Amino acid sequence: MPAYRLEVRREGVRLTAPDEFAVPSPVPLEEPHDWLLTGSQRGNRHTRLRPWTDGNAVRPLVHGRPYFFALGAAIERTRAGDLVLMVGWRTDPDEVVSPEGATIAQVLAAAARRGVVVRGMVWRSQHDRMRFSRRQNRRFAQVVNAAGGEVLLDQRVRPFGSHHQKFVVLRHPDRPELDVAYLGGIDVAHARGDDARHRGDQQRMPFARWYGGKPAWHDVQIEVRGPAVREVEATFRERWDDPAALTRRPWHLLPHVLDLREHRPTPLPEPLPEPTAAGTCQVQLLRTYPNRWPGYPFAPHGERSVARGYAKALRRARRLVYLEDQYLWSTSIAKVLADALRRIPDLHLVAVVPRYPDADDEVSVPVALHGHTQALDLVHEAGGDRVLVLDVENHAGRPVYVHSKVCVVDDVWATVGSDNFNRRSWTHDSELTAAVVDDRRDPRPPLDPAGLGDGARTFARDLRLELWREHLDLDDDALLLDPAQAVATLRARADDLEAWYAGGREGPRPPGRLRPHRTGMPERWQRVLAAPAYRAVVDPDGRPTRMKMRGQH
Repeated sequence: MPAYRLEVRREGVRLTAPDEFAVPSPVPLEEPHDWLLTGSQRGNRHTRLRPWTDGNAVRPLVHGRPYFFALGAAIERTRAGDLVLMVGWRTDPDEVVSPEGATIAQVLAAAARRGVVVRGMVWRSQHDRMRFSRRQNRRFAQVVNAAGGEVLLDQRVRPFGSHHQKFVVLRHPDRPELDVAYLGGIDVAHARGDDARHRGDQQRMPFARWYGGKPAWHDVQIEVRGPAVREVEATFRERWDDPAALTRRPWHLLPHVLDLREHRPTPLPEPLPEPTAAGTCQVQLLRTYPNRWPGYPFAPHGERSVARGYAKALRRARRLVYLEDQYLWSTSIAKVLADALRRIPDLHLVAVVPRYPDADDEVSVPVALHGHTQALDLVHEAGGDRVLVLDVENHAGRPVYVHSKVCVVDDVWATVGSDNFNRRSWTHDSELTAAVVDDRRDPRPPLDPAGLGDGARTFARDLRLELWREHLDLDDDALLLDPAQAVATLRARADDLEAWYAGGREGPRPPGRLRPHRTGMPERWQRVLAAPAYRAVVDPDGRPTRMKMRGQH
């Protein structure tokens, strides 16, 4: 097996040309792992998190409706003395989370009234005219707080930044076997409650016109049981205990300056012992926090372990990188993928992205396309026909909005989280992603797709296969196990569907929901005007100045 090492400087990892990954390190590397970051490689010695935990059970929850019903049932099982911790970018108080029609605000309020300790943090967003969630988040907090819970509207971010993490933790002092954490890309909000049929959520929200009045929505969350639950809880506790003011608005700072008790979060109960082992997965939490003033106590100069985790995993990629992403833009991020494609001649990249942007006004579209086309041009130039970028539609031909943030490398290392493949997610907003390496090997051939001795791991392979079966309308995995055959199957089915449209839709619709992704190139004057807004507002850089200058994370 070829030697593999990712060394880091104390101040960061460089995410540029392959040779620049290997830089002298004054910090000794501890707890070596081929795929996961060591404590030193995280680049943040102030966090409470361990490098990774063993013995976890991880289950993918593909689509919002299965996740919402699992979450609602778990909250309804809580009783007095239990703990529910919830974090979100947006939470609609009336989003349904049970087959009987109970809403997220109702189940949390009922839990608080029966003595459950309910705590939450939702982003205190910008104005609703920008299609954010200020009104919804405030109403959610009001309903839960009136019942005895405590939900904070949290704006402890950089200017133009957001809290983008989406996770829930449930702890049970007397029933630790029920302890669970949910994390990924799904907010408990309107439009997210779709399922594999992709007919959309009955609870709609205003959205880009090309997705129709009830957008079909593709997303992924994971359910985690075992020691990693306490690590997700520690992420909540670090943010909860941050002494910075909850708002950036100057006229709201006086109560914070005066240190008024009613304007400080209530202390959380003491942490419970970590849950016992429940499965075979190693789980590492990867995060982004920006370089903020004042600094986060748990990340004074920010944290960029999301970027570092991808950098390490992609250095080991040999056969197949599969990702689903809402944006896939930023040339600095695309360059990490392009470097891997240039370095490994047998490596394939398959990406599933939305067909159209999530905004449709004359200003937003050129800005979004500017970043997206630049990134795709970079990876296509590096990988040629080894790069396959696709988008999704339902069986009625309506485009599906891809909101998931998933990556699987060689059926070994897999991530599900809140971060997108863009500079904002890797440097500027708060993000939380789980990297999973299953100790259990899949017995189906090919046993070792990458040829490095890692084998194929059950969680990563099963996640990829579940997503591909849905996208391709397949009932079994026979055509999808071997990377080369799997990519050929994807390409053939996408081409068949595209040819059916080109031929006037004659005859039965071919199976599958994937089509080759094509982007509309903005006019030259639009690109010139879009570039400053793209860099400053849409995809800003949250790194310390010295890291920006050195191209490091």
